[in-house]
Amino acid sequence: MKKRSVLTVTFLAICLLFTSICCVPSTVFAKEITTVLQAKKQAKKKVKGSTVVEVDKDYEKGVLVFEVHLLKGKKEYDLVYRASDAKLISYGWEIKSWYVEAGQGKTISMSKCRKLAKKQVPKGKITSIVKKRSDGIDIYAVKMTKGNKKYELKYHARTKKLLEYDWEYITKTGSSKKYIGTDEAKWIAIKKVGGGTVVKVEFDTDDGVPVYEVEVINGEYEYDIEIHAKTGKILDVDMDHI
Repeated sequence: MKKRSVLTVTFLAICLLFTSICCVPSTVFAKEITTVLQAKKQAKKKVKGSTVVEVDKDYEKGVLVFEVHLLKGKKEYDLVYRASDAKLISYGWEIKSWYVEAGQGKTISMSKCRKLAKKQVPKGKITSIVKKRSDGIDIYAVKMTKGNKKYELKYHARTKKLLEYDWEYITKTGSSKKYIGTDEAKWIAIKKVGGGTVVKVEFDTDDGVPVYEVEVINGEYEYDIEIHAKTGKILDVDMDHI
């Protein structure tokens, strides 16, 4: 009887271990965006009840991103996700212009607008407030910073209504991160194709992105591999029969 109990416990432990191992990959892949469909799902989860009108895949400062444009009610939304970890790096919305009325009465003071902005972004630091006229509407354009984010807000100068709201993470200009180097690029390329001989390595830029273009011969095939010069990420692989 004891022997049977030990066997049962062992069997259950193995089952639990197998289940946990099988569950790990789905968790890992959930932290990366590789398709337009994944970007849509992320954005619709963030802006519930919205409709996706467009998704663009692009590079921003050498980083692959997905830009999602949505509609919900009177607002248009723009969300930008970093592909490598699915992080939302920029978020904004604006009320569609045909829903905005000119308003009546006097315009609010700049100090009143300052209070509205501080309430919208608690503990945020105001860097500028400018009163201007846009599409026949008097507005206050406010710029702020808080932590590692910068904000842009636009208020109706007569109705005090927030018309636009945007934030994005502050990125340092002139990144100090060095290129990975040709030796590292060679190693990445050879690892990708499972061996072979590197016949050429060239440094270039593709749509503003610094890349290494590596040619590798492995058996009966020649590979052209494009690698991000800073991150080491493989961007493209072409294969031809020799």
